[in-house]
Amino acid sequence: MKYCLFGVAFLFLLLGHAQSTQEPKTDFTKMYLPVWLEAKDHCLEVAKAMPEELYNYKPTAVSKTFGAQMVHIANAGVLLTKRYVQGMDVTPNPMDASKMTKSEILQLLEESFDYTTAVIYTIEQEQLDETCKMYHSGNVVSRAFAFFYIQDHMANHRSKSNLYVRMNDIQPPAYTW
Repeated sequence: MKYCLFGVAFLFLLLGHAQSTQEPKTDFTKMYLPVWLEAKDHCLEVAKAMPEELYNYKPTAVSKTFGAQMVHIANAGVLLTKRYVQGMDVTPNPMDASKMTKSEILQLLEESFDYTTAVIYTIEQEQLDETCKMYHSGNVVSRAFAFFYIQDHMANHRSKSNLYVRMNDIQPPAYTW
């Protein structure tokens, strides 16, 4: 029994080491990964800074609520990664943020970021070199370039959300780079 437990512990140690030494497969994704992880962390900090009772706050009648901004970031992150980076045929699947708790929204964000991060680790250069047509603009870009769009989209909605935090007299997390 003692040797069995030792074997199981050793297996977990090896698996943990393998995951911690995983590296993206291309020069582009090696360069892009730390940029993505920094943006992800900052977005999660903004999401955590807003108290749960203010997740339904919106500054104007036509604005999204804070929670809806966060849910939009999460849903769009996966959708844009699938559509533009992976070349999948996907359609939006909107979720009602008003029926979700802060914890559920944070979990959704984590899962979305994990999805895109996994693609960054596993995508091959051949796929990054392919082109795709952007839905709204019609611009044709490389799938590698599409990663910048995903991050820019997230940063756009994160910055709006950061203002919502400020508008409620809450000190937002410091932006660092």
